[in-house]
Amino acid sequence: MLQNNPELQGKINQLWNKFWSGGISNPLTAIEQITYLLFMKRLDELDLKRQSDAEFTGEEYTSKFSGLWVTPEYRSKRTGHESAFELVEIVTNDNRQYGIDKRTLRWSEFKRMQAEEMLQHVQGKVFPFLKDLNGAESNFTHHMKNAVFIIPKPALLVEAVKTIDEIFEVMEKDSQEKGQAFQDIQGDVYEMLLSEIATAGKNGQFRTPRHIIKLMADLVQPQLGHKIADPACGSGGFLLGAYQYIVTQLAIKAGTTNLTPDEDGFVRTSVAAALTEKAQAILASSLWGYDIDVTMVRLGLMNLMMHGIDEPHIDYKDTLSKSYTEESEYDIVMANPPFTGSIDKGDINENLQLATTKTELLFVENIYRLLKKGGTACVIVPQGVLFGSGGAFKTTPFKVFA
Repeated sequence: MLQNNPELQGKINQLWNKFWSGGISNPLTAIEQITYLLFMKRLDELDLKRQSDAEFTGEEYTSKFSGLWVTPEYRSKRTGHESAFELVEIVTNDNRQYGIDKRTLRWSEFKRMQAEEMLQHVQGKVFPFLKDLNGAESNFTHHMKNAVFIIPKPALLVEAVKTIDEIFEVMEKDSQEKGQAFQDIQGDVYEMLLSEIATAGKNGQFRTPRHIIKLMADLVQPQLGHKIADPACGSGGFLLGAYQYIVTQLAIKAGTTNLTPDEDGFVRTSVAAALTEKAQAILASSLWGYDIDVTMVRLGLMNLMMHGIDEPHIDYKDTLSKSYTEESEYDIVMANPPFTGSIDKGDINENLQLATTKTELLFVENIYRLLKKGGTACVIVPQGVLFGSGGAFKTTPFKVFA
């Protein structure tokens, strides 16, 4: 889609250039900061849409931006026994010294502020609220704990907010003219942004091309109820690919007829609104990802959340280490692990039996170990895994294909 929309592609390039000239030249740092802004924007829009849908259907919906947000600093000063309601009451009685009207934390509100005020507001209030979004005990909040909003200049923030608004306007226009779901176009935009990670690639962090992910999903054909994992998930591309495949198949079974192949030649949709509440709950609990880079964990969490998965299961964990004990747990494993050489022999999971420290072999054995009986894996590997001449290389194909 982006190849056929030079206006949208140009806006995305503008965004990158603004960050580069604004002093954030590391692509991985830039994409993390851009993702925070995209997440703020999308959170506001999704909330407004859900409010509108609830009003239309008569269903109850509590906005994420209703009421007061009690800052963690204030909560830490309390005894810890108050309920959320009691804390709000205390804040009200304290003249809102520590409580913030959540409406002021919306993108649509703070974007109207002057540059200096906007930067202070986003750094000091909006971003802390974002980190605290799903509650103190949530996986998202846990991994966002040490996240930092480091956009240094008011002018850069103002320009970034303006450009992101323009990107969303072009996306909306494209959605109306071409009949493509807005959420799918947003996914395309985020995919293009993530492609820059390839130029930052460290520790083997290279994004798998989207058409390869779609092909692999077609090969393994994940179904609703399957437990699916990626033991080196990065930004969550394979989990999202499995999610979109399942949602598409459910949409087809439900009688959806207006789905057409995308530019990669695959029929896909990521719009899960038509799913039953039960199906959504099953799907949300089906996708599990792990990564050893906390930045990638955050990107993966926000990537899936922006595609409608409210509480993704992505965790910070080295799946080759002794601390990772899962076995025979998953119906499907999809992965493109970071094959970057060797790891410390002393930390290798003792249940891995290959006599090697080569990550390309250990990941393959570990993936094999993670599968349930009758499970399926689709994994990108170096040629050497199949054709290497060493003892461990010869053992691996036999173990996998036996």
